[in-house]
Amino acid sequence: MMNVKAYAKINLGLHIVGKREDGFHNIETIFHRINLSDEITIRENDTIALTVSNSLIPSNKDNLCWKAVELLQQKLQTSRGVTIHIQKNIPVGAGLGGGSSDAAAVLQSLPMVWNKQIDKTALETLALHIGSDVPYFLGKQTAYAEGRGEKLSYVQIGIPYWIVLVNPGIHLSTQWAYKTLSEQRNGTFPVRTSLANAFSLSPMQCMITAENDFEEIVFAAHPHIGEIKKKLLQLHAINALMSGSGSSVFGLFEHESDASKAMAFFGKDHFVHLTEPNFIPE
Repeated sequence: MMNVKAYAKINLGLHIVGKREDGFHNIETIFHRINLSDEITIRENDTIALTVSNSLIPSNKDNLCWKAVELLQQKLQTSRGVTIHIQKNIPVGAGLGGGSSDAAAVLQSLPMVWNKQIDKTALETLALHIGSDVPYFLGKQTAYAEGRGEKLSYVQIGIPYWIVLVNPGIHLSTQWAYKTLSEQRNGTFPVRTSLANAFSLSPMQCMITAENDFEEIVFAAHPHIGEIKKKLLQLHAINALMSGSGSSVFGLFEHESDASKAMAFFGKDHFVHLTEPNFIPE
């Protein structure tokens, strides 16, 4: 048996660069882990069995973890099974990569449960078959990502701010977000300074000025999400951004007292989570 944590991510900026011939979009973003995780228990079994604490999440082949198991069975040429239980703590459809992080945790851990060997390159290939941001979760550091999100440059950096995460419980479809933004821009996307250049020159300044392209369409469709960002800034966040395609919004705070006030304000009727400065996943 193995117990693992699958950490959530936030996006420290997200640019949609353009649409690809394969139907996906090229992006650039900076992925960063926060101290919020699902807890996954993995046991060897004769068949595949999956249970999830959140009844809204499928416990069959529609779950990314199930897909991860099947891909590993094919790659490792085994018929061995597994029982997986996922204790969901990361909000669903929230732009935090919970499902992708869970799948990556299974990809990394299950071979050890089966006493099998698999190399890093093979894991990365399987991860990309599951989803565009799954490869990121195979590492632990902050990473600049481009392409579909699978071209990764990892960097060891601590974020010296308190990160207040606020989720309003609104489920947003990533597919809807990409489709709506692409239609709104009529297939044309602005050329901007690369996040990679900005981040490498001054990581802290980049965080303070970072933007998320999805905000324009999400805030129009769901004004309350935009109001969360506005309130975080009023509560002295040095920057506030929506994560991924939403609906979670996070604020970066220099002072714990300001972060605590934000937690108290939103905690009455929202899911909130606080990550301490310089957090590094286990």
